[in-house]
Amino acid sequence: MVGSKSLAVLSPVSLSSCGFSRPARLLFALLVIACVCAHPKAAAQVAAANSASAIPAASEVASPHGQIEYLWPLGAPGAVGAEEQDKPHLEIFGAPGSGQHTAVIVCPGGGYTHLAYDKEGTRIAEWLNLRGITAFVLTYRLAPRYRYPAPILDGYRAMRWVRSHAQAFAIAPDRIGMWGFSAGGHLVGIVGTHFDEGNLQAADPIERVSDRPDFVISSYGGLTLQEGVAKPGAMSSLLGDHPSAELTDDMSPDKHVTAHTPPYFLYATTMDQSVPPLSSVVFYTALVRAGVPAEIHIFEQGPHGTALAQNYPALSAWPGLLENWLRLNGWIPAPSAGPAH
Repeated sequence: MVGSKSLAVLSPVSLSSCGFSRPARLLFALLVIACVCAHPKAAAQVAAANSASAIPAASEVASPHGQIEYLWPLGAPGAVGAEEQDKPHLEIFGAPGSGQHTAVIVCPGGGYTHLAYDKEGTRIAEWLNLRGITAFVLTYRLAPRYRYPAPILDGYRAMRWVRSHAQAFAIAPDRIGMWGFSAGGHLVGIVGTHFDEGNLQAADPIERVSDRPDFVISSYGGLTLQEGVAKPGAMSSLLGDHPSAELTDDMSPDKHVTAHTPPYFLYATTMDQSVPPLSSVVFYTALVRAGVPAEIHIFEQGPHGTALAQNYPALSAWPGLLENWLRLNGWIPAPSAGPAH
């Protein structure tokens, strides 16, 4: 079958040795050229035969989709075993197209005990891909097997891993964000307020780069542990039933906002009975006071865990508001203008 094997390139001269007349040789050559032009794969194979160093164009190289990368291939710090649940990792959903892409690390929610991986993970990655953004869905360690600091360390490491591999995945190293839901929203609140520039002396090259996100999206995330705002026992799966006051304060993102905190987009609903919307309000207030660019949208209707609001018509506007924010800040390109009329 044409395309499964390489074609021999025949010329009228080479056919003369086969006893063909000159008109027959020319006719045969024309037929070969017509067949090659009519079949793109054959044309490509002929071109490759003339160039031993032929390299596929960047747009022809498939983007990774569903590829798994472990954050610590030799074992995560504090790991209590060697099973999958002991191996925090990223699932990669590469954006189509050539050039450098924005990237977002997606952190599904689940109260630090499980992950809403489909609704708040892979579907989010697909939404981002459609807008030209490469997505990395994070599987972080969970209770009761793991508590603080393991999931937090996984969040820091995910940021460093993606930034240190930016070139390999065609990512702009200064356009790497995070997007978390519920407990994942708390996780991105911590990473966005507790970052550092990396350790240039570290033996592990991943640890040499910054874990500061360039922007953060928190969807109904627990962004404060202040008494009177957070529900009693909030984050107990992460911190235990009786955390010290010092640890509680350290894990309350609103208390660590500075002028260096990255821009945030916050989404919540007034009817949320799991994470009060005031959690987002308190954090937004801290951002504004510190002069950090921020946008917040709190909808009247909608329970906890609405994700992209596929099943909630009253909330259908919120993904569009997020997309607009991403475009305004240059993290995804503005749509190309149509022809002038």
